[in-house]
Amino acid sequence: MRLFAAERFVLGIIAILFVVDAVLIAAKGIQFDYAGYLLCVLAGVGVFILGQVYRTTGRDLRIAAALISGGLFILFTLVASVFNYMFLPVAFPAVDHMLFSVDAAFGYSWTGIVLWAAAHPWIGTGLFFVYASSLPQLLVIVLTLGFTGNERMLHHFLVTGVLGAFACIVFWIFLPTFGPSAYVQLPQWVSQAIPLAVDNTYGQELNRLITEGVVYLSPKNVLGLIGFPSFHIFMAAMSVWFIPRHWAVMAVILPINLLMPLAVLVQGGHHLSDVFGGLAAFVVICAASARLLNWLSARERMEEAAASRVQIVAAE
Repeated sequence: MRLFAAERFVLGIIAILFVVDAVLIAAKGIQFDYAGYLLCVLAGVGVFILGQVYRTTGRDLRIAAALISGGLFILFTLVASVFNYMFLPVAFPAVDHMLFSVDAAFGYSWTGIVLWAAAHPWIGTGLFFVYASSLPQLLVIVLTLGFTGNERMLHHFLVTGVLGAFACIVFWIFLPTFGPSAYVQLPQWVSQAIPLAVDNTYGQELNRLITEGVVYLSPKNVLGLIGFPSFHIFMAAMSVWFIPRHWAVMAVILPINLLMPLAVLVQGGHHLSDVFGGLAAFVVICAASARLLNWLSARERMEEAAASRVQIVAAE
């Protein structure tokens, strides 16, 4: 198996989270949709192995980079989402009350902004599709960076996403927030006017998970648990920062992600603070991942140089 330093780092994180997930699922006695998750894992592993075939045979190193990163991206998403659920019911008190105070200080009301969007159905519906575009955007960026041969940027993107998701989960474990949807009931007519990613049913399920925890875990019913910082905003910032600077691509990505903060507030059921928290998290994690990537790359070059010297000595 041929992997670069950043890919080995991400694969190591995936392996660690997989073991932790398995231990906690067994210890908590959680019923698990093994068939459903197996299909998802096979998809990620299949893409990863196909990338390895391209790399080891030397057929196309660009396709190899895209497929390997895509496979790692899928696998990390799976183990990280399960890991997030392992800390339900929450062990620490939720801090939503504090964020509600911040909302009030800025004159922001989640109910108010959702009612406004529902009163303008074309806006509310458009924001639904903007909100749903986050993960597809990231997969497109993985493929684009890979196929254009920009491996350095691709690895920076991959490490930033992994560290960002892990940091948001750890922060949430100790300072859990679930957003206004867990506490506010929307009028019934709203869900009839526009599609809602986070509706009353979603909020009720969040409330149940907060107090009861998870009994049965399946990829079909996994919810986004983290309120602050907003990982949707984190992903939007990733899309804008890492997308290749081609005018045609930017003409699509920029408008979508300029609308993402509004989509996150309306469709994601978030506090206003969550948006700024997601942006701040991205700035910190992106810079930290660049430093980590430099260190990993330097270490990899040193190891390759040492291996080359050994081969030369052995040949002599």
